[in-house]
Amino acid sequence: MQHTGTWTDIYGSARASFEGRAGGHRWLVAAPPDLASEVPTQLEAVDGKGRADLLVHEGLTPLLAAVRELGPRGVLVVAPRALASGPVVTVGEQVIEPPDGVPYREGGEFPAWRSALPGSDDEGESGAASAVASLGLPVVVTTPERVRAALEAWMDATPHGR
Repeated sequence: MQHTGTWTDIYGSARASFEGRAGGHRWLVAAPPDLASEVPTQLEAVDGKGRADLLVHEGLTPLLAAVRELGPRGVLVVAPRALASGPVVTVGEQVIEPPDGVPYREGGEFPAWRSALPGSDDEGESGAASAVASLGLPVVVTTPERVRAALEAWMDATPHGR
């Protein structure tokens, strides 16, 4: 995929878009800042159709806003380890004041989730995956070095995906 643009959203989150061949679906890749450095290289190496949008975010509000805005086919969450499922997550009420964005309040309970792809057998808490599940979208949790493989596998498992 080819990197086609980079910008910052109102929450101070870094955003980037990557375009593949014509057709296909739109995907969202969400990563925390400490795990994001390798992700652009992984996305540029993806061989597929459609578009992948990268969101480098802190907190769940920027992720929820991006999902609502973009309407992706699914969300690939980047985490320290790949997960197959996760329990309900409760996020305490808090105000987040990003240095380069608008302050926002978040918190609440987010549902348990199950990966849209087979792979890992591990279960673990992922606030980002639970937030995506709360919007009824499929989610996959993988590591930074497996972003390309996970996205290509998901495209292969999706009609008209790759």
